[in-house]
Amino acid sequence: MIPIYILLLMVIVSSSFLFATSFAVSTDWSTAIRIKVDQSGYGDYKKIQDAIDVVPSNNSYNVLIWIEQGTYIEKVVVPADKPFITLSGSNSSTTIITWSDHGNIMECPTLSILATDFVARNLTIQNTYGAGDTAVALKVSADRAAFYGCRILSYQDTILDDKGMHYYSSCYIEGATDFICGDAASIFKKCHLHSTSERAGAITAQCRKSPFSSTGFIFLGCNITGVDTCLLGRPWGNYSRVVFAKTFMSSAVLSQGWDDWGHPSTHSTAYYGEYQCYGPGAATSGRVEWSQNLSNKEAKPFLTMDIIGGGAWLKPPPTHFENFSSIIYNSVDGNKY
Repeated sequence: MIPIYILLLMVIVSSSFLFATSFAVSTDWSTAIRIKVDQSGYGDYKKIQDAIDVVPSNNSYNVLIWIEQGTYIEKVVVPADKPFITLSGSNSSTTIITWSDHGNIMECPTLSILATDFVARNLTIQNTYGAGDTAVALKVSADRAAFYGCRILSYQDTILDDKGMHYYSSCYIEGATDFICGDAASIFKKCHLHSTSERAGAITAQCRKSPFSSTGFIFLGCNITGVDTCLLGRPWGNYSRVVFAKTFMSSAVLSQGWDDWGHPSTHSTAYYGEYQCYGPGAATSGRVEWSQNLSNKEAKPFLTMDIIGGGAWLKPPPTHFENFSSIIYNSVDGNKY
């Protein structure tokens, strides 16, 4: 008789090999392998990380990890060698990934994206640590990551938009201090930014370090609210670049708009612009002198998808699915592992 631990090892190795060899060469993005995560035990896995772990290294097939509603208390990492993964729930208010950690900005995130071509849909991603220290909910450290209809919540450094080209659409992002930070090239379209700061906390802390870098944060058609007062941003890097265009700004936005973080030398190097914004917090008459009220010509480059490579890598959700459980069932002699 073969010991059970050897049988289990054979299952893992053979199923991963089948997964890799059968589907790794697909380029049909309308079809995806679907892995179901369900805490109640009716899916392929009960934990999100377990579903990610089964995806083979150097995957090149579209993998949808469908997460049933529930609160998943786990720290989740999508490794650099596992591209083309989508994490999706049906409703962000009922599908929640949560953790509480703080301190090291690279190690404390609830969800860390290290792989290219990642997508998240309809999820809440939160770090519940609260005030007093860095507490990242989402870290994105790879190219071509997109987020649709997600709620991303923390207090300080909510999103570490670390590096790469990223797209956020119709997301709710909440925090108090520098809650969108990093040195990525990102577009935030029709997102709701809510400041929980009780006194002039900054929404952004963009970290562009060179005038030749193509990075920056662009907010298009967004909505800014707050419980008290907030600033649009402050420079984490000397050449910090942030543009708000056609965005509603509530009275929570202070008239000065921007802060230099105690480094007046950044007045001549940071690029902070506003274009056709509206609402009680959008009046530019009280803005700091070193920010810019952009003309049509000046704003034009920021109203396209160019900063994220034209957006050619953005893909619609798949419409056809191959269930992971069916693949395993049919893998060897018709017997389910």
